[in-house]
Amino acid sequence: MPQTILTLSTRGQGLYEFTDQAEAFVSASGREEGLLTVFVRHTSCSLLIQENADPDVRTDLLSFFRRLVPPASDPSMGWVVHRAEGPDDMPAHIKAALTQVSIGIPVARGRLGTWQGIYLYEHRDRPHRREIVLHLSS
Repeated sequence: MPQTILTLSTRGQGLYEFTDQAEAFVSASGREEGLLTVFVRHTSCSLLIQENADPDVRTDLLSFFRRLVPPASDPSMGWVVHRAEGPDDMPAHIKAALTQVSIGIPVARGRLGTWQGIYLYEHRDRPHRREIVLHLSS
């Protein structure tokens, strides 16, 4: 069963699409059907499948999560105990808990989907190098 690790460099909070790399991995496998498992090896970022045609979708998602989970320095987050790694760390863990770190995507006719993008959702403010495991099973 084919497996690879992608390394994505982030520039801070945001959505980083890697659909092309996932599709290239599936294509290189030569498989027409299967299940692509995507897993991110970190606890302060997550994965999303979202529309990739209109960038306003990404803008609205980021705004929603900023309102839902503000930085620990925000007065509404005074209850947060874990602050050792900065005001963005515990909110990053909360956002990761609300989203997902593993996604299963059915592969049909060698394709993943239409009008959908696969994104790494970086929750931290500073740049990071994130590892994503792609595994294709039949």
